[in-house]
Amino acid sequence: MNIEKTQQSECQPRSTIQVEDELGIQFCHRQSIAIERGAGSYVWDETGAKYLDFTSGWGVTCLGHSHPVITDAIVQQANKIIQNPNSGFTYSPARARLLSLLQPLLPDNLRKIYFANSGSEANDAAIKLARKITGKSKVVSSLGSFHGRTFNTLSISLGEENTAKFLPSLTENCFVPFGDIEAIAKAIDKTTAAVILEPIQGEGGVRIPHADYLFEVARLCKLNNALLIIDEIQTGFCRTGSFFEIQNSDRVVAADILTMGKGIAGGFPFAGFAVTDEVSKSLNIGDHGGTFCGNPLGCAVAYAVVDFLISHNIAESVKQMAHHLEAPLQSLKARYPHLIKKLRGRGLLWALELEDDTAVQALTSACLELGLLITPTRGGIVRLIPNLLIDLAQLNEGVAILDRALAKINT
Repeated sequence: MNIEKTQQSECQPRSTIQVEDELGIQFCHRQSIAIERGAGSYVWDETGAKYLDFTSGWGVTCLGHSHPVITDAIVQQANKIIQNPNSGFTYSPARARLLSLLQPLLPDNLRKIYFANSGSEANDAAIKLARKITGKSKVVSSLGSFHGRTFNTLSISLGEENTAKFLPSLTENCFVPFGDIEAIAKAIDKTTAAVILEPIQGEGGVRIPHADYLFEVARLCKLNNALLIIDEIQTGFCRTGSFFEIQNSDRVVAADILTMGKGIAGGFPFAGFAVTDEVSKSLNIGDHGGTFCGNPLGCAVAYAVVDFLISHNIAESVKQMAHHLEAPLQSLKARYPHLIKKLRGRGLLWALELEDDTAVQALTSACLELGLLITPTRGGIVRLIPNLLIDLAQLNEGVAILDRALAKINT
């Protein structure tokens, strides 16, 4: 340890941004803003500047920032126990409570649940277990999809230009255009272990397939003895107006595995996956595990969040708020047709498709200067992901700032 260097740095205090730039590894372009605290739909930086948050931490803080339901659950459970001895080798009342609350909310055919630490881990496990169960290795995914950053999930995210940067060639895996039933019908065959799809693409630009798409994919999977993995990590927990997006369909989508994360614990790192009885019977002791998977603290927080979503009928509230958001966004599209090419969304998950990534960065920067945080997304997309408890005044405030920002970059 260099004590002299440490003492010098203490005499010359550096800003948060300077410390992170010098000592942290950066894998993304950061905005020059150091967020110190948050409450509800707003956050404040270290200087005291206030911002309206239309990102929800990429859809994670579904109840807003520092909601008392979450902070109280953390304190109460932390005063009991945070991590079980021998982790998953022991039973947990907190885990049993969460399982009992969550299982009835799932599609009827999904019976068993396992908890993980992140959406990437949940999807990684789903792919691994699908290969084990079927004895096959090919996985079919869609162009523009995003399922995580682990080895397994990178291999089926975005497209081959993404996987080629990190992975040896996995020639059996393939990508097809999202929503194209003819293309995916050609890709699914007897060598396919699994198909993994988001019911609405998030990172891919909030792209919504036609109503029967997932139902037809499920049918094709059944014909070829392949498992269907539905990734509800961004769309689950009322984000689109139902607890899970596939429940918005008029036809039952029979997924074999459903993965979930983000909003499940309102900002606490937590995720999970659910499987059918048939899949569960094919799993054995030792097939999967994890040190923190289903730890008591995470389970207690997730229980508090899910219970709040149920007791306050947040799914219905999201449907109502979606109408209040869509109409003014359509007005913005009509006023700035050369800036906003397309508008897509459901519930409180929306995308503005702009001309290119340069326009996205310009709009993101303009919004930041005016006090609004939005989510820049590759492919010329800006995503709007406000928390599920946002009120009408805050929605209108966000749209008004967005209007001013569009006018600013329009000059």
